[in-house]
Amino acid sequence: MECAGWRLDATLAKLFPEHSRSRLQGWLKDGLIRLDGGTAEGKRKVYGGERIEFDIGDAVPPAPTLAESAEDIPLKVVFEDEQLIVIDKPAGLVVHPGNGNASGTLMNALLHHAPQLAGIPRAGIVHRLDKDTSGLLVVAKTLTAQTDLVRQLQARTVSRHYLALALGKVERDGIVDAPLGRHAIHRTKMAIVRAGGKEARTHYSVLERFGRATLLECRLETGRTHQIRVHLASIKHPLAGDTVYRGNKCGDARLDAFPRQALHAWRLALRHPDGGAEMAWEAPLPEDFAVLLDDLRRDPAP
Repeated sequence: MECAGWRLDATLAKLFPEHSRSRLQGWLKDGLIRLDGGTAEGKRKVYGGERIEFDIGDAVPPAPTLAESAEDIPLKVVFEDEQLIVIDKPAGLVVHPGNGNASGTLMNALLHHAPQLAGIPRAGIVHRLDKDTSGLLVVAKTLTAQTDLVRQLQARTVSRHYLALALGKVERDGIVDAPLGRHAIHRTKMAIVRAGGKEARTHYSVLERFGRATLLECRLETGRTHQIRVHLASIKHPLAGDTVYRGNKCGDARLDAFPRQALHAWRLALRHPDGGAEMAWEAPLPEDFAVLLDDLRRDPAP
């Protein structure tokens, strides 16, 4: 046996790679994995011939508060099968319930759309978009799919492209490579934190220039909170409409009055958890963003 002499927890991780180590360790701790008919600790060694039994039917029961929070909120479903749901999220929709947003969130909508998600941690949501950012995100419908998608995100094999309207004239394509962390004073904001921040890298390319703004395509290598918003602000090109990181207004009433950050997750690509097929989706610009661009094209220099 290849795993002879290994600890049980390491053996389980080897034999059942579709589940994360932390999930397997949790099941061990809860007594849901049995060895030769009895409970076992992760540190116990195995030598071959042992019988491993799983009793995980109720390992992730639907939490009453979660299941009861389902709400009939319309969703724009771009793709769905037994493993995945891909959503085109509108601006203004919060992803997770939190302070001030106990209901009316994407999670509430997902629990109504697919009630079985009450049995998946975080209702299957594996990455987020800010409340006022529109566009594509993927949701896992099974534990196995969730583990696979989290690993893809960690391995940076999920491709996420955004359209961003940045203030000012961006001269050339570039990369912002700067670690991010919580702002030292304003804890609801993120900031570039050289010591102790998390690695963050954003690629951007110029698509179109206007009088006082530039349309960019941004590609994430990492997916930190507010990453594009903070990175573009750090190079003096904050997003139009971003009152948190923008600072002073630019003087173009159309840009200054835009009611949200001009950011749209337009393309998402990943490997399907069941079989590994490469899949990709695109979402057109929402109406408010498209109307703003059309207006700028008609009169680019106010």
